[in-house]
Amino acid sequence: MIENGRSVPFKFNFGAPSCVPATSFETAGATLDANDIRALLQKEEIRYLSEMMNFPGVLHNDPVVMEKIAAARQAGKPIDGHAPGLRGDQARQYIEAGQSGQVVISTDHECFTREEALDKLKCGMKIIIREGSAARNFEALIDLLNDYPNQIMFGSDDKHPDSLVAGHINQLCARAVAKGINVFHVLQAACINPVLHYKTDVGLLRVGDAADLVVTSDLRQFQVLQTYINGQLVAENGISKIDFQPSAPINNFHGSLKTAADFVLPFKGQPEIPVIEAMDGQLITHKIFVQPAVRDGQIVSDAERDILKIVVVNRYQPAPPAVAFIRHIGLRQGAIASSVAHDSHNIVAVGVDDDSICRAVNLVIEQAGGISCVGPQGSQVLPLPVAGLMSAHDGYQVAEAYTAIDAMAKQLGSPLSAPFMTLSFMALLVIPHLKLSDRGLFDVDRFTFV
Repeated sequence: MIENGRSVPFKFNFGAPSCVPATSFETAGATLDANDIRALLQKEEIRYLSEMMNFPGVLHNDPVVMEKIAAARQAGKPIDGHAPGLRGDQARQYIEAGQSGQVVISTDHECFTREEALDKLKCGMKIIIREGSAARNFEALIDLLNDYPNQIMFGSDDKHPDSLVAGHINQLCARAVAKGINVFHVLQAACINPVLHYKTDVGLLRVGDAADLVVTSDLRQFQVLQTYINGQLVAENGISKIDFQPSAPINNFHGSLKTAADFVLPFKGQPEIPVIEAMDGQLITHKIFVQPAVRDGQIVSDAERDILKIVVVNRYQPAPPAVAFIRHIGLRQGAIASSVAHDSHNIVAVGVDDDSICRAVNLVIEQAGGISCVGPQGSQVLPLPVAGLMSAHDGYQVAEAYTAIDAMAKQLGSPLSAPFMTLSFMALLVIPHLKLSDRGLFDVDRFTFV
């Protein structure tokens, strides 16, 4: 990605992944230890240690976790946090990471209540107000900007390509000003705090700085008219002037095609089953218990009650799928699947019947990664051959393709604002409360399999 980024006149800044794998309860494609991270942090383009998701490891002084944190401190680079729901003494303990009275883990983008963000701000942490395609925390947190202008930044943390074409940080600026937030505080959060915090080489309109600037219609709507990087006009009126650069995909994908029988879940007489309850606009889920729908000795999806089968399929080696159930995806027909499935990016799928689930999963496997949608009238797939996560095609074309497949998922009944983005977080075992890995249903609060 660094090499590819160098091929265009744009400034990319990267972080070294802190949690690969995110937990030991899933199958990942690699393991990065402290020595790997130490080597990555020597690179100029790598500005920070990416989100430290293993907050239980920090709280319990896990030696591997603490060695990674020490590597970043030795390199003099900031450490991003990821600690949803932590408050009070636990939040302080996480932020200090064994260094009493010091801010070690310096940001968090996972706050979903004002009270949680305040706890962390008062400990000296910086809060990134996240507004992505699935997780939306702007409304809950934006009022904090007037009181903490030096400690707030804006971010998206997963935003679909068609949404990015429509706008990004500029949209948050306009919404903040409309709510009466001081415009200079808004500009500081959007433009200045990130550059200073991550020590990027982005110009800040000071004498001698690189001419990196965005020209907007005004400081109310923040419609972007032009973007300059190092004095070069790189975008105008919503259209990029950076030429598309082809690249050769790198991938680690060895999934084998499945049959519908692979997704059968036998009924064993249990009166209730644990079910993941998804939340539109949030990454957290709830754990509920419901009476299973049983047919021919199998537990099956029940579209009438919106209790649908969810599966996670190992993409790195042949293995039986993990099977569970989820509420609030809302499909009335068919299935959706994705190999964007944080953080190990196995294949996750939800559907109303095993045949549809199998077809959706196999479409992703046949493309060595992608998102797919299957319905009575046919199917669509958006190939993502770069690591099973990204397309190497022109961004505007990818945005159009995504818009079409997103519309199809909604036509099949999903009321979610971003069905595929919500789906992508259902295998993320570090976000409470109940998730599904390729090895089984996982209770995040107890940090153990159900």
